[in-house]
Amino acid sequence: MSNPIPDAQRTELEAAAFRRLVSHLQEHTEVQNIDLMNLAGFCRNCLSKWYRAEAQERGLELSDPEAREIIYGMPYEEWKSKYQSGPKQDHK
Repeated sequence: MSNPIPDAQRTELEAAAFRRLVSHLQEHTEVQNIDLMNLAGFCRNCLSKWYRAEAQERGLELSDPEAREIIYGMPYEEWKSKYQSGPKQDHK
């Protein structure tokens, strides 16, 4: 890259891209986690665990249900009952 992006601006861009990814996943409830795992090697649950791990690394306590709600846009159990189809597979 000929003009490197300043660190603060890069962080802002990365955060915006992350928010856009989360929003996209929340809007596309027809995409099942198992499909994401099979095609991309990660799913919404993985993303919530990464989010939680980063929070904990920074001294913030965040439970697994709280992290999942941030990623899913609602409590995980509610999302599963509304949108999960096929065999009930819970990727750990």
